[in-house]
Amino acid sequence: MIFTAVVGELLAHPLELPLRALTFGNLGIAMAAGSAAAINHLLERRIDARMARTHLRPIPAGRIGVSQALAFAVLLGATGLALLWLFVNPLTAVLTFASLIGYGVVYTAFLKRATSQNIVIGGLAGAAPPLLGWTAVTGRIEALPLLLVTIIFVWTPPHFWPLALHRQEDYRRAGVPMLPVTHGARHTRWQIFFYTLLLVAITILPAPLGLAGPIYLAAALTLGGVFQWYAAALLTSADRSLAMRTFQFSITYILLLFAAFLVDSYAQALFARGVF
Repeated sequence: MIFTAVVGELLAHPLELPLRALTFGNLGIAMAAGSAAAINHLLERRIDARMARTHLRPIPAGRIGVSQALAFAVLLGATGLALLWLFVNPLTAVLTFASLIGYGVVYTAFLKRATSQNIVIGGLAGAAPPLLGWTAVTGRIEALPLLLVTIIFVWTPPHFWPLALHRQEDYRRAGVPMLPVTHGARHTRWQIFFYTLLLVAITILPAPLGLAGPIYLAAALTLGGVFQWYAAALLTSADRSLAMRTFQFSITYILLLFAAFLVDSYAQALFARGVF
């Protein structure tokens, strides 16, 4: 999350170092994200205790009490938002607060238990960091960061559903209506495949729109091809480890894709200045 926020900050003014945004902006965004995660742990403590993946988290394991977790979450979030409001700009603070509430409360307390599309709908909160980074520098909402938000939003389902496949019985035991639990593994694999197709299409868009150049386009096509291969393999392979490998690659994918966007933007800026 913080890496994509940094990319948003650096893309706002290529070849310049927005030190205020890179320091106070990232610190405030990170603290708000930590607060949202702490709220998530707090609200899901009973579910976490029933799942193999999460039963050793601090609250269900008894290392941290509920009141301690609540105090930590509130203090962390309030401090982070105050830093953004005072040292960055109010727009970034408001958008960050909306993301915190979106993930920590709306997704965790309601969406996750209400629908198998929880990840799709709730993914918007986790997609915000590039926009937060951009507004931390410019104070404005513009087309490029919104496109980056869209990329992360569409990436979230094929990123998370392989993990849900791997932990399907965990979610079933905890009563969480993740897609593999409600619609089965086969349906989930097809959804991963279709969302990955959509993701590849959307990641190509910045090039024809004039928002990115050939370096980014080559990376988007290459990384997208590998991701699509994983998605297709999930449909045809009986390898039980493939779902987790797909999940792990999805993290590498988004990091490399955003890094390529940054490299491409800086290369174009250097070319425009006559360096190349």
